[in-house]
Amino acid sequence: MQVNPTITAAEIARLAGVGRAAVSNWRKRHPDFPTPVGGTSASPEFDLAEVEQWLRKQGKLPELSRADRLWRHLAAVSASPATALAAVGALLLARQRGERPRRLDTPVADLRPEIEALAEELGPQAAFDELWQRFSTPGPGRPFATPDELADLMAGLAGVGGGSVLDPATGSGATLRAAVRAGCTSAYGQELDEDLAKLAGLWLALREVPGEVCPGDSLRADAFAGRTVDAVVCHPPFGITTWGHEELGYDPRWEYGIPPRTEPELAWVQHTLAHLRPGGHAVLLMPPAAAGRRAGRRIRAQLLRSGALRAVIALPSGVAAPHGVPLHLWVLRRPLADAPAPARALLVDAAEGEIADLSARILAAWRAFTAAPDADLEEAGFVRAVPIIELLDEEVDLTPARRQPAAGVEQTGEHLVRTRERLAAIVGDLPALMPQVAPASDGVTPLVVTVAELARGGALQLIGPIRAGSSPDGGGSTGGPPVLTVPDVLAGVDASGQADERLGQEIPLAIGDVVVPMIARTLTARVVTADGALLGRNLYLLRPNPAALDPWFLAGQLRTSANEKQASSLSGTLRFDIRRAQVRRLPLDEQRAHGEAFRRLDAFESAIRQAASLGADLVRLTADGLARGSLYPDQRSSRKRPAK
Repeated sequence: MQVNPTITAAEIARLAGVGRAAVSNWRKRHPDFPTPVGGTSASPEFDLAEVEQWLRKQGKLPELSRADRLWRHLAAVSASPATALAAVGALLLARQRGERPRRLDTPVADLRPEIEALAEELGPQAAFDELWQRFSTPGPGRPFATPDELADLMAGLAGVGGGSVLDPATGSGATLRAAVRAGCTSAYGQELDEDLAKLAGLWLALREVPGEVCPGDSLRADAFAGRTVDAVVCHPPFGITTWGHEELGYDPRWEYGIPPRTEPELAWVQHTLAHLRPGGHAVLLMPPAAAGRRAGRRIRAQLLRSGALRAVIALPSGVAAPHGVPLHLWVLRRPLADAPAPARALLVDAAEGEIADLSARILAAWRAFTAAPDADLEEAGFVRAVPIIELLDEEVDLTPARRQPAAGVEQTGEHLVRTRERLAAIVGDLPALMPQVAPASDGVTPLVVTVAELARGGALQLIGPIRAGSSPDGGGSTGGPPVLTVPDVLAGVDASGQADERLGQEIPLAIGDVVVPMIARTLTARVVTADGALLGRNLYLLRPNPAALDPWFLAGQLRTSANEKQASSLSGTLRFDIRRAQVRRLPLDEQRAHGEAFRRLDAFESAIRQAASLGADLVRLTADGLARGSLYPDQRSSRKRPAK
């Protein structure tokens, strides 16, 4: 007899997207709340089906797609989401191959009918992709994966198309997936976490990509010893001083020098070079300290002299975990036998901006450098092909910002004048942009309605968020309309993304639409003011019925601090379920009056943001100019101090 899966109170909270205290209150206040069917008095367990039925009856469980419902069940009944997803992936792979699946462990076995239904609806490969997308969203028990935009950049720099690829620190397989999108012919990986290794291997197997992903420690127990590949892409662990320094002291991989115990990243660098065929490239994500620590300067010098280290690229903060550190990319090349050592190395300072905007610029600089490696490539403040002899000083510091040419005196002066004029104009407009408001005369508690209720009543249409597509190919621009991305919404700028195979589906945006990021530091809502763009990934689209709801009023109501608490998930304030956000009930004419105030407030906020950015630029330009002597204090405009 099949036993229904059970969940704890903490898992009920996760399922409903609320805090643990809310579940305790429901048990006390609602006599019809399901009674425990097992567990202990301190940690009771409840029948999952009964809990779902009760939550749906109370309006606390929004309508979900089959994939969302299955993932919530997996996350609720499994101690390890990775283990559960690996078990589901094995079942889907067996189904795709027409093999008899192995027996599933309880409680995942209880969900087999739902797994089979999802596979029937989407196919095994797409079903696994749908669950993988939910697993890869940051949350309890889930690792931080290398973001797709960064992984695609790494694959592009390594030139993986048409060749074999290795990732010796695979994680859940983000870089290998990028390599497959870029057209690699085979993919290999090794990962310390056995469950993550299984997930990465299942993804490859479901796409019938030749290769394998092995569990184990790549440095201590290399699963691919003696194998060489055309390219390596890797996001190694940082700062692990117990990496095996003692037992690996005389390892043949250390041809550029024995890595000190405090330089584990340089061990990973040499490990990847040992697996490259002559002329092949490796791209590693590195901590910025690895470019300048004294303990590693001899190895860095040898990498430069031999021509193995070809580029160091500084990235913006937040592109990957650890998110507070501005990471670097190291581009390495296995030197060809008897080839002369190159005269220059490329240093790129791309630490300012968004990775989605910088990727094309970084790739263009790298391709220009590889086309003419001895040319004098230079762009002030961004890129410089530095002579190797200049880098081989006492410190061998490869930090890109410290080797960039300074802007000329004339350029600095012109930029300073333009910045000052733009700042003065924006500051002058601020008083007119401030919305005129007055305190309300009564203290009546407003009537509110949730977004989910508005959608059910026809006042708005709720679309998305759309997930990444399942195509393993390409990943480049298709030349279509621009795509509105999460960074665009957060920055309040026009659509800047490009449509590709990972967009999943194309949803045109219309004037008056309201878009809200699903994952962000704060709850943000923007009104679309121009046609022609597509909805990007991880964005909710709310399309108001103009006869019932004003879009500016809706956007202003959504982004309140109260809704930020109401809509945030249990896993932290980074993920929002906009269905739970609340909106005041007001007649349409009052909505429009409030909407106009919200519109002016949005314009005021945009101006403040521009003023802050220009102000910071003005301070930096003035300070740099004064310090270098290219600017001097204008005594004519300074006021004389009054006599004492």
